[in-house]
Amino acid sequence: MWIRENWETSQINPAGFADFADPSRLIRCITQNQTETLAVAEEALRSGAVSLVIMQLSQPVGLTEGRRLQLAARDGDATGLAIIPEGMGSNAVETRWRCTPVFDPETGAEDSTLQRWELIKNKSGTLGVWHVRWDTAARRLVMVSPAGK
Repeated sequence: MWIRENWETSQINPAGFADFADPSRLIRCITQNQTETLAVAEEALRSGAVSLVIMQLSQPVGLTEGRRLQLAARDGDATGLAIIPEGMGSNAVETRWRCTPVFDPETGAEDSTLQRWELIKNKSGTLGVWHVRWDTAARRLVMVSPAGK
């Protein structure tokens, strides 16, 4: 399930999602505001009907709201992912990641499948950086060595 507010002009194209998941299984929800987004996400997480809930957020998430989402995800055995602007977040989250594209040092061209995933907050472990590439055929991430200098 992908949830966003109605004022947000960018949106996911289900066909573009095909390398990652069956587009016919993607549920898109449009809400009036962030409060409604959080409420829909909480209900979806708790229901057990979906395994992943992605929410596009525009404002910080309070401790209470963040904890409610955590408990709902635990109860529904689901994963919640909040896409947030840089510098925002919630102290309640278990982990916080920064994902950026990696550019080819030889040509300067962007390879959209190569990414740098940085774990910048982790309540139950260490922090780290991984370079990953999406393997479309296997439908999984593959770790790769960072580009040489």
